[in-house]
Amino acid sequence: MKLGKLFFLFSFFLLSTISVFSQIDESKTGAWYMYFIDHTFKDSSWGFQGDIQLRNWDAGSDLEQLLLRGGITYKPKETPLKITLGYGNITTGAFGEDKSTTSESRIYQELIFPVKLAKRIFTTHRFRYEQRFVENQDFRTRYRYNLFLNIPLNNAELIDKTFYLAFYNELFINGERTIGDNRLVEIFDRNRFYAALGYLIKKGMKVQLGIMQQSTDNWTKNQIQCSFHQTFVGK
Repeated sequence: MKLGKLFFLFSFFLLSTISVFSQIDESKTGAWYMYFIDHTFKDSSWGFQGDIQLRNWDAGSDLEQLLLRGGITYKPKETPLKITLGYGNITTGAFGEDKSTTSESRIYQELIFPVKLAKRIFTTHRFRYEQRFVENQDFRTRYRYNLFLNIPLNNAELIDKTFYLAFYNELFINGERTIGDNRLVEIFDRNRFYAALGYLIKKGMKVQLGIMQQSTDNWTKNQIQCSFHQTFVGK
């Protein structure tokens, strides 16, 4: 079977069977559309990264979140580590017909490092610490750990024109339980599990289409994720 047909069948499977896994309205599949950029300056350890994400409770116009995020990166020489100091602005919408929104400003620090296992297993570990200023809430912090896993299919390495499987699991832990006005949150905030088919178009440019299940203590919901990733090293 040609890989183009495999990609089509995988996409059709997501769109046609995803409702089986869904049960807010947990039976309504959301859709997240995302763009990521990562740029390292030429002959330098410094760079920047950012992402724009439009997240909907459904596939259309019921806004879940609009996330704008960016940060300055530093990669110590002769190490695989990358450190980021960044800022995010998040607008969160209510589920359903309610069009009200809340805003959040977020500062974050992040550490990323890749680890290759065997010949075809590429992992990345990401640790992130957030300081959150959420509208009508007390100051909050949150800890996040994400394990990414990429497995190339038609090549041994992630090179041009490579299809690959992409997975991640991210755990969110709240730093505080009290958020103001006698309101409490759990220490466990949420977990996200993601599986996708990716295609590396050429060096520094790839796309992914997959499904992410987000679980909290109160609900579990599925989102289709469509993402475009660009990486630059240069000017």
